[in-house]
Amino acid sequence: MNGVMEILRPATAAFALILIVATAPAHAQDAVPIGNFGDWETYKESEGGKAVCYMGSQPKKAKGKYKKRGETYILVTHRPAEKSLDVISIKAGYTYQSGSEVDVVIGGATFKMFTDAGHAFAYDSKTDGAIVKAMIRGARMIVKGTSSRGTLTTDTYSLKGFTAAYKAINKACEVKAK
Repeated sequence: MNGVMEILRPATAAFALILIVATAPAHAQDAVPIGNFGDWETYKESEGGKAVCYMGSQPKKAKGKYKKRGETYILVTHRPAEKSLDVISIKAGYTYQSGSEVDVVIGGATFKMFTDAGHAFAYDSKTDGAIVKAMIRGARMIVKGTSSRGTLTTDTYSLKGFTAAYKAINKACEVKAK
């Protein structure tokens, strides 16, 4: 793991900045922190006057034979005005191998996600919802992907605080729990 990740992991303000820059379109207003819950941080912002709420976390462990890797994190986003809820996105810190999939393992369940450049997404909203439900029940999540150079990476995320963070973004965006 590179030194930057080691420095940034404990720095809440730095992580908040990463999340804001990574998720904020040019027309979005500044994100407002909702709170920290275990290993998860939550935010609310406005895009075109419409509420957007999201939560994010960085991996506790990152394995792979690489010399340099960018920022890695996962987000769960609600855009209730668009009826878009529980959208999972994973930033790899590198460009994924073209046409590859990412495996997300939570407990005994494995989910496949498609890749687009340096991000991974669920194939549909049903899968997003199933991943969120597994995250609520789980203790850790393992994400396995392959870089454009053929390097296999395995990132381990803690799900400590996930349920409380999820409830917080639901409340902030006035989304009814499933």
